[in-house]
Amino acid sequence: MSGARMESEFPVWPQHGEAERTGLIRALDQGQWWRMGGGEVDAFEREFAEHHGAEHALAVTNGTHALELALQVLGVGPGSEVIVPAFTFISSSQAAQRLGAVAVPVDVDPETYCIDVAATERAITDRTKAIMPVHMAGHFANMTGLQKLADDAGIAIVQDAAHSHGAQWMGKRVGELGSVAAFSFQNGKLMTAGEGGAVLFPNAELHETAFLRHSCGRPPTDRRYFHKTSGSNFRLNEFSASVLRAQLSRLEEQIETREQRWPLLANLLAEIPGVVPQGRDKRCDRNPHYMAMFRIPGISEQRRNELVDTLVERGVPAFAAFRAIYRCDGFWETAAPAESVEDIARRCPNTEAINQDCIWLHHRTLLGTEQQMHELAEVVADTVESR
Repeated sequence: MSGARMESEFPVWPQHGEAERTGLIRALDQGQWWRMGGGEVDAFEREFAEHHGAEHALAVTNGTHALELALQVLGVGPGSEVIVPAFTFISSSQAAQRLGAVAVPVDVDPETYCIDVAATERAITDRTKAIMPVHMAGHFANMTGLQKLADDAGIAIVQDAAHSHGAQWMGKRVGELGSVAAFSFQNGKLMTAGEGGAVLFPNAELHETAFLRHSCGRPPTDRRYFHKTSGSNFRLNEFSASVLRAQLSRLEEQIETREQRWPLLANLLAEIPGVVPQGRDKRCDRNPHYMAMFRIPGISEQRRNELVDTLVERGVPAFAAFRAIYRCDGFWETAAPAESVEDIARRCPNTEAINQDCIWLHHRTLLGTEQQMHELAEVVADTVESR
């Protein structure tokens, strides 16, 4: 295909090295490969909690289960509502819906793409049990405004932190904000073992309840099958935990690189007519940049998709942005709000626009060189102009 192309390849993802190999052998040689007999999951939970400033962490099978478990221990279930951003990966809403709770989508901020505080306030009812802010692409939602809403209404916050390993809001890490937070370690995430998740808890009571729920209701010391609660098997295995311990050890260095590259790339993208990079609230003082996101306001969804395909052909790991959750058939299968798609769309104009005109680039692009940021911007510019 004619047009500007990447002259060099971006770093691969996932990244691994001797630390992962050593960890896997360590897990293999200990002779116990599940968390009840081994030590890797326990060690990872301590290290991950400490890294994020939390009292407790619980490792689980994946990020979707992390959200579901977090909501369950806070009492979310049939008859309750959970407010979620309309622009997010659908696990945010389905975690609530699988518990029988109604997921209520609200609009997002047009600059940061995170849940809008005013829209959230309008959606609170006497059935609202929790607010679920998603730290989109690593950028913190407005936790100051959301926490005030939650405190005033007496409801919980569950941070969907699947994109925000190592992030900070006004100098505070995810686990220092006093609310439950759920992480993902799926293959594309900032730390990965292929799959996996974790939940951070601000106190021992919630952590203990979650442990029971994630292990079929069975206490860790039980030898007589006294299952104290209902639950499921969300336990993480020892091999995944050993890999995640290694991944955690290089997280900060990678964040530092991405924090250096994004301002350069964002400025270059902003110089392209019609291109608007994701904005940043100054209170988000550490963004790990799970995605490099930008919009082309006014473009049609079809033309956006064509641009993504062309960028991929030209060597750029580009993707269409998430579809608005209420525009997915799966959202309506169970525990959906008593509204139509168009009802929700009318009160979510920013989501409607982002759903149509947003593109994201894999975070491995931001692990590239400064020269690659210039190359990347040239390819984007040429692709946009040619369309």
